[in-house]
Amino acid sequence: MFRPVRIILTALLLSVPLGTFAAALSFAADGGRKIVVELFTSQGCSSCPPADAHLAELAKRDDVIALSFHVDYWNYIGWTDPYSSPEATARQRAYGRALGRRYVYTPQIVVDGRAEAVGSNRNAVENLIRMAAAAQKVPIDVTHGKDGTAHIAVPAASGPARGELWIGFYDDGGATDVGAGENAGATIVNANVVRAFRRIGTWDGNAATHRVDLKALGASGRDGCVVVLQAADNGPVLGAASFPLTPGT
Repeated sequence: MFRPVRIILTALLLSVPLGTFAAALSFAADGGRKIVVELFTSQGCSSCPPADAHLAELAKRDDVIALSFHVDYWNYIGWTDPYSSPEATARQRAYGRALGRRYVYTPQIVVDGRAEAVGSNRNAVENLIRMAAAAQKVPIDVTHGKDGTAHIAVPAASGPARGELWIGFYDDGGATDVGAGENAGATIVNANVVRAFRRIGTWDGNAATHRVDLKALGASGRDGCVVVLQAADNGPVLGAASFPLTPGT
């Protein structure tokens, strides 16, 4: 039996006046907001544990979807982060190009795909989240059931709009005893660790429905699912939401 999940996609265009954006995307004004906060981190980075702790706190907030992407370029120091992946590194580098940065670093937080800050700089991150909270939002309906499928319905925009639809699966997190590298001897706790993240379709501004097989995309054994609508080439996040996965999904 399908369970209805109300997903609210939030639009963040910090460089565009909100009035202009609202005219282009006239969606319902009620409902909640979800701000995507992506931390690029590594268990092999000595500066990352404070940012990991910060993300764990953000993960408890109702207005934030906090995601931890573990990059693999610190593994050479002596500790292979068990959560690291080349896909996480590729996503961070894509953000670097989109944001005009000449290099990437850890710990880095990207808020709604539009702005970045050092992950342990709580004031800077909070300011970016506060700016994102003023954005317009797009209501989307998602249903998912015991058969492991989900239906994602994206509404039509009243004006020109385009985006890419992504789906990801994450673990709630846990503690790791680090045996080598810069954090040797430390126990690091990570939250909402992304284990799979992939594009499942595009949005051209027209109403569309996507049926996805969650298991085939990597949901098995994971704790949660996130849906992200984002401008192409790691542009601004147009909205996102997450929901928990039940055992057996």
